[in-house]
Amino acid sequence: MTPTLRQLQYLKLLNDHGSFSRAAEAAHVTQPTLSAGIAELERILGATVVERARAGAILTAAGREAVSRAEAILAQAEDLVQAVRDAGQPLTGRFRLGVIPTIAPYVLPKALPLLRQAFPRLRLFLREDLTGRLVADLRSGALDAALIALPYDMSGLQWAHVSDDELLAAAPANHRIAGASRVTAKELEGDDLILLEDGHCLRDHALAACGLNPPKASDEESFAATSLPTLVQMVSSGLGVTFLPAMAVEAGLTDNASVTVRPLAAEHASREIVVAWRAGSSRAAEGRLLADVFGRR
Repeated sequence: MTPTLRQLQYLKLLNDHGSFSRAAEAAHVTQPTLSAGIAELERILGATVVERARAGAILTAAGREAVSRAEAILAQAEDLVQAVRDAGQPLTGRFRLGVIPTIAPYVLPKALPLLRQAFPRLRLFLREDLTGRLVADLRSGALDAALIALPYDMSGLQWAHVSDDELLAAAPANHRIAGASRVTAKELEGDDLILLEDGHCLRDHALAACGLNPPKASDEESFAATSLPTLVQMVSSGLGVTFLPAMAVEAGLTDNASVTVRPLAAEHASREIVVAWRAGSSRAAEGRLLADVFGRR
């Protein structure tokens, strides 16, 4: 005898919500019904998957292993349903797309009207988040695809190229690089380097492009920004220098700021923009269609 998809869904919801009452509410069933489903799952598996504690429901080691595999099974089942419903009709119905903050404001405004025109039956659900969380949700099946930047650990994923996005050096308007046509990392030595906070992949891309080490976490005088507009304002105020993606500069990010922007004299001073999806997903063909539309923005 094997577990049912419903039982696996109960387990996943219990893991997500941490209590039987909230999991039952999310499953739209009564708490006794959900409890009975978990009990039957434990009987089938021959192991206790959840401990009932005063603080809530806590998964055992067996439960954590079971929920990890259940997430993959549920994602594949959802893929099956979606594939049958949309057979021969790509990008129709619901599609969950993740996008990172250093891409979303500069690609989506032009790309979304193209998507609506080309695929009028598409119901696009967008989620903006950092790369690490989007990739985790791709692997678990919580997202259908994500618009992200490489390099990044893409194990378990596939992707389609959208474009290459050049990285540019940015400094205060009166900075010495203003008279240069291209800038080397050496020319920025001695300046305070301002980057986005940890978790933003652009931070790692910029450092790798110039062969620089990140500021030490213990350095009380180092600065970090939470967004590209904030980063530009910090540079404009004379707090230091940074690196910006060309797509943001072309979209007008620095237009009203006292900032000098110059190309980098370095190999591979760029990031690759891609649409990624889970390996084996039925949405692969749609991911490639999205990459094509985003590439035409």
